[in-house]
Amino acid sequence: MKQHHTFPSAGNSPSRRTWLAGALALTGLPWLPTAASPQTSTQTPAPRLMTRPIPSSGEALPVVGLGTWITFNVGNDPQARDARAEVVRAFFEAGGGMIDSSPMYGSSQPTIGHALARLGQPTTLFSAEKVWVGDADRGSAQMEASRTFWGVPRFDLMQVHNLLSWQAHLPRLLDMKAAGQLRYVGISTSEGRRHRELEDIMRTQPIDFVQITYNPLDREVEQRLLPLAQERDIGVIVNRPFREGALLRQLARHSLPGWASDIDCDGWAQAVLKFIVTHPAVTCAIPATRQVAHVRQNMGAAMGRMPDAALRARMARDVAAL
Repeated sequence: MKQHHTFPSAGNSPSRRTWLAGALALTGLPWLPTAASPQTSTQTPAPRLMTRPIPSSGEALPVVGLGTWITFNVGNDPQARDARAEVVRAFFEAGGGMIDSSPMYGSSQPTIGHALARLGQPTTLFSAEKVWVGDADRGSAQMEASRTFWGVPRFDLMQVHNLLSWQAHLPRLLDMKAAGQLRYVGISTSEGRRHRELEDIMRTQPIDFVQITYNPLDREVEQRLLPLAQERDIGVIVNRPFREGALLRQLARHSLPGWASDIDCDGWAQAVLKFIVTHPAVTCAIPATRQVAHVRQNMGAAMGRMPDAALRARMARDVAAL
């Protein structure tokens, strides 16, 4: 089995982190642990999570992030907002980085902003948002509203959601990146939609990320999109890793196979996530959850032993057979 590589702690020095990321990239090794610690109320150091380098920059990103579709759409319910803040707290305490949202996700954006304000704006946050409006002239106002909801000075990543009016939005996002108003630009889709058009965008546009659906049952992207992402140095964010929970409910009826203990999995969620994040093209998976216990379990998928290619193939066969 592939073993977890151990390196000296990068500490809090940006220059040392940059040097380590560059050194690892030269070796060709796929994983880099990180020991980032968000500025929350706890002083306990975050665990050392496995990371992948963002292909266009080499910046290290934890391989498990946090999605907010459905789960953070709680309206103005103060108890629900506080409960999601505890999910975000647990995420950062476990060493998390990327949180992903969209204007399509109802009240998820202000719920995120409530959590970030409550936690004092964690320094390890990698903010991933989307523009989702057919009228491209309204895109700038929508993105500014999203930024205000989050309470961040700028977004790390802005994506065109589900390719909506991408021909108009993408040039603007690239201009914003050039002006320092964004760090990365991407395109998203989900549930296997419009893959042919996405492939054309990946071949012709200078994007940093694509966001797609991938899990042991939804594997069509292995044929063309994931290899193309590697060829074009495009990062891959995986949405719907659990099919909005349906996959885990299906798998929960079955005992974990023996190989789960070989890769330090304590449940099906970790097994599914480890299958996803060990594909060499995948940068980060973004499972969504309402529960602190679940986010902690999800983050555990970025630690311990990982499957090699042969075990990944067996995992896919076993899951498909259940």
